[in-house]
Amino acid sequence: MLRLAKPSDIWFKPASSVVVATAIPNLTLLALGRLDLVMYTMAGSFCALYAHNLPYAARARALAGVVAGMLASVGIAMVTASLTSSPAVLVAVGALLAAAQKTLCDATRTGPPGHLIFTFISSATLFAPQHLGQVPGHLALTLAAGAVAWLVGMAPALLRPHGPERRATARALHAAAAYAEAAGPGRSAGPGRSAVPGRSAGPGRSAVPGRSAGPGSSAGPARERARAAAAAAIHAAWQSLLVTGAPTRPRRALELLVIQAEEALAAPSAADPARLRSWATGLRGTGAVPHPDHVQPEAEAELHGPEAELAAAESAKSPLWRRLAPGSPLLPIALRTAIGCALAGYASLALGIGRPYWALVTAASLYQANVTLTWNRGVQRVVGNLIGVLAFAAIVPVAHLGHAALIVCCLALAFGAEALITRNYWLGSVCVTPMALLVTEFVRFQEPGGLILDRIVDTLVGALLGVVAAIVVTNRRAADHIELAIDATDRARAHAERTLAAPSPTPGALRQDRRRLTAALVELRMADDAAAGEWWQRALPRQRVLVAEQAGHRTLAAASSAVRGTGSGAESVGAGRP
Repeated sequence: MLRLAKPSDIWFKPASSVVVATAIPNLTLLALGRLDLVMYTMAGSFCALYAHNLPYAARARALAGVVAGMLASVGIAMVTASLTSSPAVLVAVGALLAAAQKTLCDATRTGPPGHLIFTFISSATLFAPQHLGQVPGHLALTLAAGAVAWLVGMAPALLRPHGPERRATARALHAAAAYAEAAGPGRSAGPGRSAVPGRSAGPGRSAVPGRSAGPGSSAGPARERARAAAAAAIHAAWQSLLVTGAPTRPRRALELLVIQAEEALAAPSAADPARLRSWATGLRGTGAVPHPDHVQPEAEAELHGPEAELAAAESAKSPLWRRLAPGSPLLPIALRTAIGCALAGYASLALGIGRPYWALVTAASLYQANVTLTWNRGVQRVVGNLIGVLAFAAIVPVAHLGHAALIVCCLALAFGAEALITRNYWLGSVCVTPMALLVTEFVRFQEPGGLILDRIVDTLVGALLGVVAAIVVTNRRAADHIELAIDATDRARAHAERTLAAPSPTPGALRQDRRRLTAALVELRMADDAAAGEWWQRALPRQRVLVAEQAGHRTLAAASSAVRGTGSGAESVGAGRP
């Protein structure tokens, strides 16, 4: 829960981006003597934290969507704050906004930092008194800062236009090499084991790691973890490549390298980890993309028609309204968020705390896919915030030297938060907490003791009531979602097997079936993982999940073999069916 992980390989990108995107408007306001407007520019500046894993064509759209979402959030908050000063109404609106932001970020798979930045900014804006006539000007400041954040996020494209795709491909090669070493000689992952889902789920989905080879498997935990990591990395690489837009020579070369990683995942005993790592190392910088020696013709053939695969993936994606329809697994999380944030905000008001939005934001930060993960995040949040207020006590004398020093402290803390949060959430919170406290100082310097006490109380109240709401609002329909996911997986597998049994199945049909089956397996794994961390529900159909996954992975392996022209597809599907 509190153990530190390895930092992200691109931690410096959001960290440096948010510093640059924040420094430009903050220094401008300092020169104009209007640091009281920092809250509104910060709303736009923090958009620079998003979309750093995406290729630039997709990043441009994602960042524009983030800026639009931030404008909508702060716009609602500003209008509400200008129409009422009732704390009870403000807390209610903040709780509803938090629930809506959480649900939409999850439904659109916005990626880290998710809804939390939206909730932090909009909740603070709700409790900033203003007049209705000031709203357009304040929104203009947010939009201007958001435009700066968009430019900062897109700027690296001028120097390294294929950087995100190259990094994703390098991760896939490194992960495949690690799996080949973990598997050891003579331990190939053949058709009876796990599939190579790699590239078939389409943009915006997650990998299907092929968790288990079934009862009696000799694969050790380390090998299983390495295989899961390799599958996830390969899938992420295909996601990155398939959203880059028009095909280019560098993209084709990168696709060929990802296919080599897929082959290593399918047959680790035949892979050369040193060669895989050499290719990954060659992707650093802006030099030519390495070209594998002795590429098999079927690997070259795999490059044909990726645009058709992308079109199929886009058409297969469920519309947003369906992901939010009654019965969606996102709705219980939304209800937990609304109730938990409201309880935390009202409890803070009852205790006489001057900033109830701190308790509201603490509760909003907890909610994950299930109760178990929510409890873990609650512990991380409390530990990080308590250490963070001690850091604030040490930093505030420096910040009070002047407004320039205050800006420098906030920028340093923003950088530190992004540098540390990928290692563990609590470690990032150690920097986020003093930064949030210092933001309140831009209007006027305040007595540190009162801020520290308020923050501690709001943290404990928000975490306690947030977890209580997660426990009270049960998700007893989680088992129903597993049943639906099993049925969808069985249908997709049956369709794929009918295609494989045809006399001459076309690669296009096999790819579409492979994509459909992989997507079904993704949803099945997500449903099972989410239900596993819930409480107060009927027994989960674990055996049916295991059987469906095993059969699905075998069919995926057969489909991948058939696409590559091995001619072994139909035999392997029929051989090991449960």
